[in-house]
Amino acid sequence: MFDVLIVGGGAAGMSCALVLGSAKSKSFAEDKCIGIVMHQRASHLQNALFNNVLGLAPGTTGASILEDGKRQLTHLYSHVEQIEDEKVKSIIKSSEGFIITTNKNKYKSKVVVIAVGYTNLITIQGIENYIEPHPRAVTEKERIWLKNNNHLVDENLYVAGTMAGWRSQFAIASGSGAQVATDILTLWNDGKHTKIHDKI
Repeated sequence: MFDVLIVGGGAAGMSCALVLGSAKSKSFAEDKCIGIVMHQRASHLQNALFNNVLGLAPGTTGASILEDGKRQLTHLYSHVEQIEDEKVKSIIKSSEGFIITTNKNKYKSKVVVIAVGYTNLITIQGIENYIEPHPRAVTEKERIWLKNNNHLVDENLYVAGTMAGWRSQFAIASGSGAQVATDILTLWNDGKHTKIHDKI
């Protein structure tokens, strides 16, 4: 049983995982089981080039961020389980939270974060009722979002990144994932607004 399972290993998903992982030293998070399904093949980062992102050297590629992000997560927060080479097929609500079925396994999680891209080719069963046309994308591209209120789709079901209705901009997607992480940390911390910072 995961306490939180993130679906998607792009900018929003990995940002969410990094912030959640960084809270390990806090009493309210030390025993939490965190996982991320690292499905990256369809990520828009695969062909991205960054010259306009604060903190990234001009010429940084999205493909390198995908690889470096996985290494960063492994090196700093190895307690976050990275699930490789699996694609989520369904997310079904249960009495204990959610049952997440991939092409290879079944998982249970109390909280789920959906952080996949906003393409209308998404085939995850169980989320159909939340899908609507994307409010911040060109109509002809037929992008979608999961209707939500401040990233919350339904009880214990969150969405982050472009699928949350944000524009396809790296900094926006990353920030969305971090926001969801702090919302979950706040939930774990008995509703006390929580953020995690490292200091020199």
